[in-house]
Amino acid sequence: MVINTTKTYKKKRFWAGILLAQFLSFYIFSKLKFAVSFFENVFELQKKVHQLLFAWIPFSCGDLLYILLGILLVYLIIKLIKKKTRSNALLRILVVLNISYFIYQIFWGMLYFQTPIIAKLPKIDITLEKRKTLTLEYLEKAKATRKLVQEDKNGVFVIKDLKSIQKEILSQQNILPSFITDKQSNNIDSFKPSLFKNIMSFTGVLGYYNPFTAEAQFNAELPSSYLPFTLAHESSHQFGFAREQEANFIGYLIGVDSKNLELKYSTEYFTLKSLLNSIVYEDEKFVKMALENYSNGMKRDRLNERKFVAEHQGYLNDFFGFTNNLFLKSNQQEGSITYSYFIDLLVRYKSISNPKSK
Repeated sequence: MVINTTKTYKKKRFWAGILLAQFLSFYIFSKLKFAVSFFENVFELQKKVHQLLFAWIPFSCGDLLYILLGILLVYLIIKLIKKKTRSNALLRILVVLNISYFIYQIFWGMLYFQTPIIAKLPKIDITLEKRKTLTLEYLEKAKATRKLVQEDKNGVFVIKDLKSIQKEILSQQNILPSFITDKQSNNIDSFKPSLFKNIMSFTGVLGYYNPFTAEAQFNAELPSSYLPFTLAHESSHQFGFAREQEANFIGYLIGVDSKNLELKYSTEYFTLKSLLNSIVYEDEKFVKMALENYSNGMKRDRLNERKFVAEHQGYLNDFFGFTNNLFLKSNQQEGSITYSYFIDLLVRYKSISNPKSK
């Protein structure tokens, strides 16, 4: 078989040029408000179509897609190593990269450039005292709600009905403050336990949104104290909020006033932990005092979380933490090292409902 190397070379240059053109085009689009608005509408359309196609299937179609894509890339890399097939393999890799990048950007990537939520909230100083006041508030709320949820035989918080939590999250999406968002839920349950749950437990990844299938994946092995808020967070991505800390904030709005006590407790507990994380380097004694004032049930939940993390520490955790940090920073976010943006949103929002905190 004779391979026309000149023709193949020209094709490689063509696809490499297309990829570069895509980088430049989407960069320009990200700076144009009308273009970002167009991609928001594209997202809503594809989400409805994809959820109708995939939501009813009991396993994660997105994870299956990733597995198939991974197999294809491994195959092409093997071909790339072999001298006889190197040229064609590189061409096919360029084609796969072009298609994948294009689909990702039109279905999801451009949502990172939406008007940030913080622009819709009042400008106030995020002081240490305000964060301490909120910490004490959510400590008392979490303690009160913790008394109302169920425990396992070891006295650790346990979820009895995950489906009811998922249903409540979709319902709560429809009553979010109108000045924050005018998006409406389509009430389609597309939460899926990840096929990679064993790997996820060693990476520190609690869940993720699949932009190719509009599924919200979660790690089914998570402690119950993590899980409801993780679902609320991933549902916020499904709702169209791409930035991680904005998804946390929307998850907070979904869960904090929920009638579902499991979702409410997980949200209050997450908020409390986030506030403590924002304070610990400024006032370690205050954080220690707050931890000592956890209820006995909360202390058992905290110990259970720490046990889970300790059992799954390793190089994968460090690697995924590093790569996730790079990804966040490349998409107009502050990275995984700090959670101050969520706290900024929380304090500003609370200043509206509690004017004294301004």
